[in-house]
Amino acid sequence: MFLIDFILHIDAHIATLVTQFGPWTYVILFAVIFIETGIVIMPFLPGDSLLFAAGAVAATPAGVNAGLNHWVFMILFFLAAIAGDSLNFWIGRTGGYKLIKHPLIGRFIKENHIREAEGFFEKRGAMAIIIGRYMPIVRTFVPFVAGISQFPYGHFLRNNVIAAFSWSLIATGAGYMFGNIPFVKMHFSVIILGIALVTLMPTIIGVVRSIMVSQRAKKIAKK
Repeated sequence: MFLIDFILHIDAHIATLVTQFGPWTYVILFAVIFIETGIVIMPFLPGDSLLFAAGAVAATPAGVNAGLNHWVFMILFFLAAIAGDSLNFWIGRTGGYKLIKHPLIGRFIKENHIREAEGFFEKRGAMAIIIGRYMPIVRTFVPFVAGISQFPYGHFLRNNVIAAFSWSLIATGAGYMFGNIPFVKMHFSVIILGIALVTLMPTIIGVVRSIMVSQRAKKIAKK
């Protein structure tokens, strides 16, 4: 329940962090993005909504008085995404399948998420690294799957830099420019939910398609 409340009212929570911790908010939000992208069992942490809210808070008097700057947020989120994805990649490269089969850790790594990321990666190739950055849950598993598949790290890093840079620039910049418009502030929770639904839509469509294909295969098998 706290996580849902944190995501839907992330602007208020970040404002509280700013009040309590001031510039240390940079470190806290950097850590959240790093963990969300770097630890394969943490795909449920906020990503796009956090960047948007951080940009919005940086434009408020409280954010300015605390010394927060949206450009610094952009740079930190960019670095957090690069570092997190690289860690996730090497976790997958060095012990991916062992983690999936681990009795404890395997509970947090859903096989359907791995299969979905694998299919997405095989279909899109290197572009999956860029496109996946904009898709919650998938963005956590794509680097992991890339590592398992022995994808060249140099190629992975090049695409990852493009993805992380554009993601940080667009999401944080949008929050800074539009997050404090009265209409946006009044309907912030709805907008954050809308952002989550839009970014999740490709994942939802992929799941629905896989279910439909599976059902068709079962019907054919029965015949």
